[in-house]
Amino acid sequence: MSDSSPAPTPVLEVWCELQCPDCRSALDDLRALRARYGDRLELRLRHFPMEKHKHAFAAAQAAEEALEQGRGWEYVEAVLGRVEELDRKGEPFLVEVAGELGLDAEEFDTALIDGRHILIVDADQAEGKAIGVTGTPTYVIGGERLDGGKSQAGLRERIEQIADRLLADGA
Repeated sequence: MSDSSPAPTPVLEVWCELQCPDCRSALDDLRALRARYGDRLELRLRHFPMEKHKHAFAAAQAAEEALEQGRGWEYVEAVLGRVEELDRKGEPFLVEVAGELGLDAEEFDTALIDGRHILIVDADQAEGKAIGVTGTPTYVIGGERLDGGKSQAGLRERIEQIADRLLADGA
């Protein structure tokens, strides 16, 4: 009897901080990877808010609320595309973006107040520290950690090499 179940989809974990200009720079690479691989590569957002950005922890919680409402990556891209506004406006900006995207902004506000997503963000941050993440963006695919905080140069190509190998090997 042969196992005809589909091969598991390779996962690219993206350790990100929504107030990070380097993460904004990485958006083009992430869009290109999604365009190239579609559903054959799962992009998984992982949170790594840093203390130097005072709104990053709230932004990570807001991203989790957007994910819960079905528009996680769209929200992440919208916030990262306007990092300066997040710097200036803080948490009200996070709720504003939710409203612009047609999400339940009132629920965003409540989620930021009641902290329902704090444990997810804390767990991501702890796991990131445990595997050696020190800055953002950092990528993990096929057991390999790639640090994009220093430079994005060549990272997309390296991710593609690993993804192609994983897909060829049946993940």
